[in-house]
Amino acid sequence: MTKPFMKPIALAVSLALSLTACGKHEEAEKAPAAASTAPAPAAASTTAAASVAPKSVFDVSELDNNIQACNDFNGFVNSKWVAANPIPNDRTRWGAFDKLAEDSLNTQHDIVDAAAKGAAGAQAGSIEQKIGYLYAAGMDEAAIEKAGFDPIKPKLDAIAALKSSKDVAAYLDNSFAEGDMQVFEFGSSADFKNAKMQIAYTQEAGLGLPTKDYYLNPKYKDIRDAYLDHIAKSLQLTGVSEADAKKQAAQVLAFETELAKASLTPVEMRDPANEYHFVTVAEANKLTPHFNWDEFFKAQGVTIDKGFSLSQPKFMAEFDKLLASAPVDQWQSYLRFHVIDDASPFLSKAFQDNKFEFYGKTLAGQPEQKPRWKRVLGGVNSSMGEALGQLYVAKVFTPEAKERAKELVDNVRNALKARIENLDWMSDETKQKAIAKWNTFLPKIGYPDKWRDWSGLDIKQGDYYGDVMAAAKFNYQYDLNKIGKATDRLEWGMTPQTVNAYYNPTDNTINFPAAILQPPFFYANGDDAINYGGIGAVIGHEASHGFDDQGSQFDGEGNNADWWTKADREKFDARTDKLVQQFNEYAPVPGQPDIHVNGKLTLGENIGDLGGLNSAYDALQMALKKNPQEAGEKIDGYTQDQRFFLNWARVWRGNIRDKQLVLQINTNEHAPSSLRAIGAPSNMDAFASAFQCKPGDAMVRSGDKQVKIW
Repeated sequence: MTKPFMKPIALAVSLALSLTACGKHEEAEKAPAAASTAPAPAAASTTAAASVAPKSVFDVSELDNNIQACNDFNGFVNSKWVAANPIPNDRTRWGAFDKLAEDSLNTQHDIVDAAAKGAAGAQAGSIEQKIGYLYAAGMDEAAIEKAGFDPIKPKLDAIAALKSSKDVAAYLDNSFAEGDMQVFEFGSSADFKNAKMQIAYTQEAGLGLPTKDYYLNPKYKDIRDAYLDHIAKSLQLTGVSEADAKKQAAQVLAFETELAKASLTPVEMRDPANEYHFVTVAEANKLTPHFNWDEFFKAQGVTIDKGFSLSQPKFMAEFDKLLASAPVDQWQSYLRFHVIDDASPFLSKAFQDNKFEFYGKTLAGQPEQKPRWKRVLGGVNSSMGEALGQLYVAKVFTPEAKERAKELVDNVRNALKARIENLDWMSDETKQKAIAKWNTFLPKIGYPDKWRDWSGLDIKQGDYYGDVMAAAKFNYQYDLNKIGKATDRLEWGMTPQTVNAYYNPTDNTINFPAAILQPPFFYANGDDAINYGGIGAVIGHEASHGFDDQGSQFDGEGNNADWWTKADREKFDARTDKLVQQFNEYAPVPGQPDIHVNGKLTLGENIGDLGGLNSAYDALQMALKKNPQEAGEKIDGYTQDQRFFLNWARVWRGNIRDKQLVLQINTNEHAPSSLRAIGAPSNMDAFASAFQCKPGDAMVRSGDKQVKIW
């Protein structure tokens, strides 16, 4: 099974960890507690005497009045909810994002279930019919069990027939052409030096463990041992003897360890300089003398003009070295295992269980697999996500919601512009270029203006693995067809049903899928404080990515260009270094005080939170000035400013399993949600003022420790 091409520079500098589930409109929320019983905010002088607004959308009974807001704001807002909402057994975390994702999965389930039941009578070739056939095939457990691993036998036979390094190279050429990438990744993206055009990129890949550290650090020996067992069991499921399986597993781990040594760390992968290395085809052939790029591109049906980005040359050189030096039987073991492992979600139960045992239980601590329908729905999203999104939007997203969201986007963007114009640490020269970039932002809301054409994808009844692979090849060719063409800024990198948002530095777009434009982030008829503290901060977060440590290295056209004066960049770095240090000090894993958040890895997201929350707060103040009556109003005994911060913390509420938390800290650019609830507010004078916090309180970072950037 192919792995999706990862666009350079995490072209998903996104709001949250990627969630494969998506959203639906929630029913009306439970009515809040009556005013006479609402707890007053900790460390504040407000009382609960104010009348309850008729459409209050924040249940203040969830607040824990035994915890002081100024000492632990996340605990004050979220501890009671977390205690009352344990993590479901089929998940590794549970919170506001996850609940929204779960709710929306149910909406998607309704859509695909109806499509499956009506597929035979649907218009031939329609997306409804294709989604219906695909989902029905995935749910036909009897047929999948009967097939066993028959669907991948042709690939295993091809691997068994390899006799030389040239055979291995030819196998890779052909495998990629089918949309099945191994060792490295290949696809299209905007040229860092001419972002208006799409070029080809290679990206390092090929590892079965999360990062290079898992191969090289002694503390992960237990995980390596479990990985060896997983590899061996995977091979045994296809008829390899136990002894041979153990031998081949050792070969696979040794092979991947060599790749790992040449791989970048997650922090290094965030540096744009490590994401782009433009070469001619002749130069690439010199770097990899045993892998011919002319033959590779011919097999892909791609014409390369001036050149392409061989993005991580050290890794590609190691790949070439292994082509020449690794025995063919070691290559066969490596390729054989990854064919099995990639296909496991679409094969019989034994393969699915084996993969879950390692990646679900051992690595992430998840007790149980998701039910069958969720796993199959994940396959539908991977294969035909935007097509499903087209049906999803028609069912749940209203034009009125889109218009209200657009208004909030404009207001928060304007607040960010004002903050840039009023910076006291940036020169006018750099400010002008920052505003020029701001002027070229393209906000996209809800869903694409033009939907993809799926007419070239052939989905057959009753062939789940075949259908998934057909979609993989179709999507791969769709991506490759962009090479040499103009960048389409209107194209989306997330499906409408994804509970997330993102900024793309190479086209300077901020993107808000329909699924996140709903409670608790966005209420079409909600009050300003709640909306600006929720979706407003999301909007500000994505816009601020344009000026974070990565985004600030790209101009308004999307080019990787330096538009800063040297002095201003030094001032920016000094300020961001303080944010790195703030998050470096957090050690959130219970009982493991030696595991700290990586402030450099999470820097971009933390800048996004800080800039986004400040911009959203400013936008709220502008909105309240236009409505003085609302500005002085309390709802459930809380001021507008307090409700703004309460909703910010609420959207980050959640719990996470310890193993998943460690995995996130090691691999992900997003800090744990409990820290995001407090990280940005603790740097804001507005928060301290809203809750009457004092210097010395844990939620008050002052003096040299206070971080102010955008």
